[in-house]
Amino acid sequence: MNEISKSQKRKNKLVFLSKFMRYLVENAYTFTVAVMGLVHATLAVIFLIAGVDELFQFNLVSVIIYAFCFILCRLGHILPVYASIILEVTIYSVVSTYYVGLRCGTYCFLFSIIPIIIYFGSSLFKGAQRFGVVLMLILNFIMFVVLYISFFQTPPVYEVSSSIMLILVILSSFAMVFATLFYNAMYIYSSENQLNILEKKNKQLSAVAHEDALTSLLNRRGFLPVVSDLMEDPSDRFSIAFCDLDDFKRINDSYGHEAGDEVLKHVTTMIKRELPGCDICRWGGEEFVILLNGCDLATAKSKAERLRKSIESNPTDFFGKKIFVTTTIGLEESKEIYFKPEDIIKVADARMYYGKQHGKNVLIAEDYEE
Repeated sequence: MNEISKSQKRKNKLVFLSKFMRYLVENAYTFTVAVMGLVHATLAVIFLIAGVDELFQFNLVSVIIYAFCFILCRLGHILPVYASIILEVTIYSVVSTYYVGLRCGTYCFLFSIIPIIIYFGSSLFKGAQRFGVVLMLILNFIMFVVLYISFFQTPPVYEVSSSIMLILVILSSFAMVFATLFYNAMYIYSSENQLNILEKKNKQLSAVAHEDALTSLLNRRGFLPVVSDLMEDPSDRFSIAFCDLDDFKRINDSYGHEAGDEVLKHVTTMIKRELPGCDICRWGGEEFVILLNGCDLATAKSKAERLRKSIESNPTDFFGKKIFVTTTIGLEESKEIYFKPEDIIKVADARMYYGKQHGKNVLIAEDYEE
């Protein structure tokens, strides 16, 4: 019981984490702007304490800018927000380095926007436009080099205390590391999520391509390769049963096509019940083709006859009415003379047709001369 409880807790945690990551991905721009605003509000307090009025004022302006960006995010205007983040961080890195020097590490904010440039740029720009992202990364690096060379030996306007300097270095380093880890995690989650969605869609498309929509049985496209694989090994014994519901048009004419669909689904249920593990194909209309793997003709004949009687004796309930239906079955076993699935199916179909011409509701497992 404890193991089940622990497993359920782990599952719940994974579900919560997945929902949380999906929320972050869906609200990535808003989250980024909110965090940036919070960072600059923190910096404003730090510089107020340090007595650097110019940077205190600059960070207040930055908070206001990100407040407007937050509104733009909610309105869906993302490109101006993207440009504002890059410009604001770049200008802040230059201005703050000028006032407090390289030793405070505020230039590291240039590195913190690299993941933002890549992550958001890849979704905002498509095709050749993505070269713009590469250009912004190059310009970002050039700005860092110019900034470092320009202020390497230039004394800052303000000499802040060692404690303030330490706080600024830690904060800028944290911003750089957090941005790298966070946006990489977002990118990985988004990629895997998109991959899962594509795989799910591919499975759905594959099912649509290989399954009958009404009965969920295989269609011809899905069924023929199964038979073809078996025919590659002559030692694999199997038989093919070709079933056609008798006078099915009469059911549609008498009760309507909806009733006809119910009959087809009911017959499908009976085939699955009587022949479990067999591959079943809705060949078309009221025709079904069944692959009885591992069955010689005698065994297949016994199973197919049982199916015929089951269909005959189990009517379909349709709004209080009982609709009886019978089926004619043609049967053939695998032989070396058959090279393609269509060859053996054609023989089973011909035997089924012979049964139609000679009374219906019968099983024909051999050829008869007229």
